[in-house]
Amino acid sequence: MEQLIETIVKPLVDYPGDVRVTMDEQDYRIIYKLSVNPEDMGKVIGKQGRVAKAIRTIVYSAASSHHGKKVFVDIID
Repeated sequence: MEQLIETIVKPLVDYPGDVRVTMDEQDYRIIYKLSVNPEDMGKVIGKQGRVAKAIRTIVYSAASSHHGKKVFVDIID
């Protein structure tokens, strides 16, 4: 799933080398933490959060068939 997130985000940003995705797995949920260069934050979030919402929708759809756990995507400052 980390690879999927990176594949989506890297073409959107000016600094693809700074894209980092980490996973935090707990009992009933998995949290993917996305970190990008501060200058790219607006591109990843998008106007009114549309890009971030699209990323989350894709990840939720892909994860629903693989895990019995709830999946979250957090964009870290």
